[in-house]
Formats: sequence, C-alpha cells, structure tokens
Amino acid sequence: MPITIKTKEEIEILREGGKRLAEILEKVAAEARPGVSTKELDSIAEMLIFESGGTPSFKGYKIHGVRVPYPAALCVSVNDEVVHALPRPDKILREGDVVALDIGMWWGYPAPGLQLPAYRKNYSSPRAESREPRAALATDMAVTIGIGKISYDAERLIKGTRIALEKGIQAVHLGGHIGDIGYAIESELKKYRLGIVHELAGHGVGYEVHEEPFVPNFGKPGTGPELKEGMVLALEPISTLGDWRVRLQKDEWTFKTVDGSMSAHFEHTVAVTKEGGEVLTLY
Repeated sequence: MPITIKTKEEIEILREGGKRLAEILEKVAAEARPGVSTKELDSIAEMLIFESGGTPSFKGYKIHGVRVPYPAALCVSVNDEVVHALPRPDKILREGDVVALDIGMWWGYPAPGLQLPAYRKNYSSPRAESREPRAALATDMAVTIGIGKISYDAERLIKGTRIALEKGIQAVHLGGHIGDIGYAIESELKKYRLGIVHELAGHGVGYEVHEEPFVPNFGKPGTGPELKEGMVLALEPISTLGDWRVRLQKDEWTFKTVDGSMSAHFEHTVAVTKEGGEVLTLY
C-alpha cells in the first residue's frame, strides 16, 4: 500500500479523535495502581472509548499469519513485556512495575460503535471509488508509567523514551525524511543508555491501524521517504534497559525482551504540516 495523504477535513477528524483518545488514556493511566489487573484497565478503556462515540481500533484487529485477532481495546505491557501484551484478569499490577499502555480508536461520522461494531464495518474504505471525507479514522498513542515507587533505572527508562518521542516529533518537517526522525529518536535513546528495539517501530496511521511508511527508531538523516504535507504518522520509540532484542510469545501478540530487562514505549499520532509536526493525540 502506498503512503497516503490525508485531506484537511480528514486531519480535522483525526485531531478531534486524537483529543478524545488522549483524554481516555489519561483516565485509564490514573486507574493503574497496585492490585489492579490489566484486564480491568482494558475494560475501563473500552467503556470510555464507546462513551466517547468511538470504536476500539485494536479489538478484532488481525495481521497476516496470526491465527487469533487481537482480543482487547488496550495493550498493557508490564516490565519485560515490550508491546501488544494481552490484558488478563490474573495479571495484577504491583509496586515497582513499569507499565506501557497502548490504545487506538476509530472516530468520525457516522459514529462508530452504534451499529456494526465488528472490525472495519463502521467506516468507508480509502480504496472505495468515492470515499466520504467524514468517514471514521484511526488514531494511536501510548504512554509508559511507573506503579508506585520505581527504581532509578526504571525512571531513566521512562524519561529517556518519553524525551526521545519529543525529539522525534521535533524532527518532522516538510522536505525532511523518515531517517531524520529515526536519527533524532536514536540519538536521545543512546544518551540515556537504552536499548533500541529494531523489529518494532512507528508507522503510518489513519485509514488503517497500520499503514506505510515503516518509521524505525534509528536511522540516518536524509534517508527514507520524504515527509509531505498530509502524511500522518504514529511515532513510537520502544526501548529497553538491556539487550534490544525481543521475542514473540506463544500467544502470537506479546513481545518480550530476550534478557528479561524492562521496556518502555511512548507514542503519538503526528500530522506533517507546513509548520512541522502537529501532535494530534493531545487535549
């Protein structure tokens, strides 16, 4: 699939959807405390998404080669779980844990979730010959938080990954390249002595949950696809306290670090504009 360019009307939809999603994620993060299960957080997230007029974009999402679609609205990855960990009622948060909360939502017109809640039945496909510009579109974001008092290294992990996302956003400008973003993120993660996961990265977003281009968290300035007005990217540095290598688990979704070290993940949906990168997942 080629890199897509969103219209001004579509970016306005993404902006409103992103604002709502940011509000939802803040509320979910506030509920993450010792004694709470990851499944409880998922249930809260799904409820808030539907209350906002949206539809979870992760729930029912399927990728090639995976037998079972993703079963939840929220990815809750704890400690050595890197991304896409499945919420479970028996996975209880404890003091000192590091938790990545990753969430996505379709939002637009007609209001998703009110009818045809099955995945992708509530919005017009970008491949349709005549696409209504007010169709529902997807935004994606993630934060990593500490549960109660966390270690110095865990704080370093979270802070370095969060700042790396900020640096990546600052590298977005017309005429720039995907490699500029990767280089900015990589440089910051190295300052904090963090492992940089290679297999997992940012991506285009909007018409689909995952679109082209692939946006790695490392790179060389001036390389990769050129950044053009209307491109919408999910930037997401993913780092570890140890070895950068990861391994997919038997559930076909959860990635863990190979050495058991903690991992962190931050993400924003960002539009390429004449003024630079506009973060759409803010309120």
